[in-house]
Amino acid sequence: MAAPVWRRFCRRRWPAVPGRREAHSGAQGLLAALHSRGLFQEFFPERGTRVELTELFPVGGPRQTVYCGFDPTADSLHAGHLLPLLGLFHFQRAGHDAIALVGGATARLGDPSGRRHEREALAAERVRANAQALSQGLRALAERHERLFADGRAWGRFTVLDNASWHEPRRLVDFLAAEGGHFRMGTLLSRQSVQSRLRSPEGMSLAEFCYQVLQAYDFYHLFRSHGCRVQLGGADQLGNLVSGYEFVRRVTGEDVFGITVPLITSTSGAKLGKSAGNAVWLNRDRTSPFELYQFFVRQHDDCVERYLKLFTFLPLPEIHHIMQLHATEPEKRGAQKRLAAEVTKLVHGQEGLNSAKRCTHALYHSSIDALEVMSDEELKELFKEASFSELVLDPGTSVLDTCRKANAIPDGPRGYRMITEGGVSINHRPVTNPECVLVVGQHILKNGLSLLKIGKRNFYIIKWLQL
Repeated sequence: MAAPVWRRFCRRRWPAVPGRREAHSGAQGLLAALHSRGLFQEFFPERGTRVELTELFPVGGPRQTVYCGFDPTADSLHAGHLLPLLGLFHFQRAGHDAIALVGGATARLGDPSGRRHEREALAAERVRANAQALSQGLRALAERHERLFADGRAWGRFTVLDNASWHEPRRLVDFLAAEGGHFRMGTLLSRQSVQSRLRSPEGMSLAEFCYQVLQAYDFYHLFRSHGCRVQLGGADQLGNLVSGYEFVRRVTGEDVFGITVPLITSTSGAKLGKSAGNAVWLNRDRTSPFELYQFFVRQHDDCVERYLKLFTFLPLPEIHHIMQLHATEPEKRGAQKRLAAEVTKLVHGQEGLNSAKRCTHALYHSSIDALEVMSDEELKELFKEASFSELVLDPGTSVLDTCRKANAIPDGPRGYRMITEGGVSINHRPVTNPECVLVVGQHILKNGLSLLKIGKRNFYIIKWLQL
């Protein structure tokens, strides 16, 4: 058979289909729509198959299954995982089944794709704990997607699996005897990720080299057990996707396909992720809803339209309208705020979005109303470096008493002068009288909290007891 090749999506590849809905009147409409959004970058193979990828899903045809893998190298997903996950969601919204595959087995080997050095080995117990956390995170995201972004159509199923369930029970000798003969060493060695590592001073371990073998088997296992014929992956996963295609084709003779999604990079061009040290996490205990919201609010004007297409389900005409409004008043950052709202709502739900907006108003607009309805958790998230104290409100407690009990000012005249000279504020209001007695509703908010600020950047959160 002729060697199949990758093809970069191009507009002439997707002819117009009369009468189709703007986004999802069928798989061909879906692929064309997602290409126009920039979500799909390349597909494999371009030719050498009995059917093409667009022909795999005729309009009104049978439901298909698509999968994407997520290795549990940490206990949380991050923003770099959102695009392949959104790709799965788009297929699900079009009526097809989506599988999020947690790599509980492959994570123990370490994916060498796009890496100059070998990953730090993780203990089996750590990988299992991470895999469980990632599975829970994926299910939570899928639940919010189905609950908050429903569009009235019949969607496909979303399933979370762990490849440890089929890799771990199998003995190495049995696996090599049954499957090893289907892999060609020359082909495996030719992968760009392998070649770059082999040429490096550090070289490449056998464990890393075998990663593509196990991932290829995952595609075969899902094809056999779930009828899965499409794998999604980041642009740096090209070699692994090709290995999966070749293994399934060699064993079964059937056609399967790979689709890559673009990698999201920082302003410096570095890939967003844990390994690059710039991860924006999707778990609240790692990155708060406020921090996630602000990450997208701070995006530059030249990329916000692209991100609206990639990270949201908003129709393209609505995005065009948002950008028209943004062009008239770019200083209001309306497009960035809509982007941030859509992503935060998906990741943290409506309450998470509300929390992010409360924190934004409290911090950047000095809103007392926002402070009054914030929870202890939100204040701690907003002022991560702040000291948190629980104090008993005794009768006659003054500003000076409060500052000293919170260890916010030094003892003696110097601390007293910090107040009189305007260096202290409570709940965004300057206080200059050290002997002023605290007043509930002014110095103490309705939620029983006080936000004490010393100087420009030192915050102290006080929770009052026995009010």
